[in-house]
Amino acid sequence: MNYASVHLTHLDNLWFQVSGTLCNIACTHCFNRSGPGVRTFGLLEIRQVRESLETACRKGVKEIFFTGGEPFLHPQLPEMMELCLAVAPTTVLTNGLLINDRTADRLAELEKQSRYSLEIRVSLDGWSEEMNDAIRGRGVFKQVMAALARLCQRGLLPLVTVVRTWREAEEMDVLAGFMSFLAEAGYARPRIKILPALPLGRELSRSTEARADAPLLSEELLKDFDRGLLMCSNSRLVTDRGVWGCPLLVEMPDARLGARLEDAASVYDLRHHACMSCYYYGTICGNVSPQIEGLEKPR
Repeated sequence: MNYASVHLTHLDNLWFQVSGTLCNIACTHCFNRSGPGVRTFGLLEIRQVRESLETACRKGVKEIFFTGGEPFLHPQLPEMMELCLAVAPTTVLTNGLLINDRTADRLAELEKQSRYSLEIRVSLDGWSEEMNDAIRGRGVFKQVMAALARLCQRGLLPLVTVVRTWREAEEMDVLAGFMSFLAEAGYARPRIKILPALPLGRELSRSTEARADAPLLSEELLKDFDRGLLMCSNSRLVTDRGVWGCPLLVEMPDARLGARLEDAASVYDLRHHACMSCYYYGTICGNVSPQIEGLEKPR
């Protein structure tokens, strides 16, 4: 097959898989199978973050993301965030379980002192314990709601991310349910980003509809497609095992582009079914989700 190729035209987004695949919960839809004791990828050293950041700055990086696993399991995450906030807007993707009062105070302090914005993305997959905890584990819902309250009290206004585990026909009803519940819980103007369930990792076991044999991207298919919408055209992921072109492909050895950001290949052949995610939905990993954010609160 004549696979489509994508060139890194500009490094807009730099991702750090700071905690590897180590997480304090094991969500049933996790695309990289993170969980307690899972060390497929390990923790990044602050040296690796600093070196990658220097290279990214030379390439004109515009935004930085911390992901995992669960980023707050890394003991040096605040120091790493401080480094990044000195050069670009920075986002942390978290399940929220480790955001206690002390951590929330530290985040508020970082945001206040930085010249750039700090975004906290908190995952929540239901507006009830039954709905959320079926996916994220027993007792998670109450802890996440407490974390959201702490962040809101400090003016951080977290972006709530929700993986779609319902039928698309139910989308607006589900969204209205989230908006109404979060508002009643004290988040006066909730921000919500809905993500598609990805046919990767544990989702392949959770869902009877998830398929690992989606079509592949060919040069013919992308003939009139804006390849700038594909994440690998503007982003790179730094892990403790090298640099990948996309957070979704960390389980694919051939998606490794080099040992260091400075030496990573700038061209990638889209050889994997997961590459169709960007083709269908655009760069879903970023913060902006025009079809969701900005909607008025249900009355």
